[in-house]
Amino acid sequence: MWWLNIIQILVCINIIHGDVFWYQPEQVHIAYGDNIFEIVVTWSTFNDTSNSIVEYGIGGLVLQEEGVSKIFVDGGDTRHTQYIHKVILRNLTPDSRYVYHCGSNMGWSNLFYFKTPPNTSDWQPHLAIFGDMGNENAQSLVRLQEEAQRGIYDAILHVGDFAYDMDSSISAYLPYMTCPGNHEEKYNFSNYRERFSMPGGSESYMFSINIGPMHIISISTEVYYFLNYGLKPLVFQYQWLEDDLAKANLPENREKQPWIIVMGHRPMYCSNLNNDDCTHHETLTRVGLPFLHFFGLEDLLYNYGVDLEIWAHEHSYERLWPIYNYTVYNGSYEQPYVNPRAPVHIVTGSAGCKEGRENFTITRPAWSALISQDYGYTRLKAYNGSHLHLEQVSDDKDGDIIDAFWLVKENHGSYPFSKMDWAKLDEMRLKNLNL
Repeated sequence: MWWLNIIQILVCINIIHGDVFWYQPEQVHIAYGDNIFEIVVTWSTFNDTSNSIVEYGIGGLVLQEEGVSKIFVDGGDTRHTQYIHKVILRNLTPDSRYVYHCGSNMGWSNLFYFKTPPNTSDWQPHLAIFGDMGNENAQSLVRLQEEAQRGIYDAILHVGDFAYDMDSSISAYLPYMTCPGNHEEKYNFSNYRERFSMPGGSESYMFSINIGPMHIISISTEVYYFLNYGLKPLVFQYQWLEDDLAKANLPENREKQPWIIVMGHRPMYCSNLNNDDCTHHETLTRVGLPFLHFFGLEDLLYNYGVDLEIWAHEHSYERLWPIYNYTVYNGSYEQPYVNPRAPVHIVTGSAGCKEGRENFTITRPAWSALISQDYGYTRLKAYNGSHLHLEQVSDDKDGDIIDAFWLVKENHGSYPFSKMDWAKLDEMRLKNLNL
């Protein structure tokens, strides 16, 4: 009866396997909290742990913070369950290198490290920016891993569409600031909302944060496209965004952070050879809801003097001339990005995913300055309140720079034809005075 022995062995293996509990932290990533001297550490475990702890310090693991955990059940057929842990590290020492690990006495992560910025007005933050990096064909991943761990960057802006289990080699070392993309839509964006911790506590859909001379705003473009979840998220975000822009334009705030930069997943403009919304004249994000044209972003961002708009979604790179309502407003013929009279847009969605590259139209629109199908990502460095430098890295060309330009603004604020809501600015001033 040898087959009975085999059955008994298999049953024993199954019992043992069923009793194995997974407490080891996975998907570790950090993000800024409500300011750049506050870090939120997020990770997941398969099973519940008695507590959620980060041990950290400048010279070693000499400090400890405890946070919270929450069970998360995926909306798929398997109802996959995991526990999401979040710990906030507050009042960090400026210009310091911290080492940390996360977990509990049931299991700890590897050691990671991050660096806090200096608390000076002349800090020149350096960011890496990309979107649409998937778990297949992630062409930019290796170079970004190496550069992140070498400390080249101060933070990452990931402009939607994620491989949740692949980013720790970058996101555990640098504040990893995100916005949702269309691939996060499953089950009402539940994976995105639970797994990422962005500033402001609005379930990571939108936030703003000051990084050096930049006021960076992250929004969800997906609220325009997944109206099956209702209009409330769209209306709420639009009102929040207008309030945030009004506050950022108060003289005392714009003096400290003159650069206003907005990032979202789906572009207003693109010249790709597909049928995506940005290839159409009345892009939903640009003009708002069909027919009614409520909640359009282009007028709002133009009226409040947004300097730079960063998008992804198209699996390619495109730099636009300064543009508003399909009209180019270059600073001058010789120096188009010096004192431009409209926002500058870039589309940087070529970090690599299973869908591959996007083609472009043969006939080039007048507002498109440069295009590339190379896999790659964008670097941004804020030198001061008047000079930003952007460059595009090509992975196809072994890290060569295939595009670079200076965005120069001697004066920040509303554009020539803008309709700034001065009443809202006055309302914001009164709120600030009453604080």
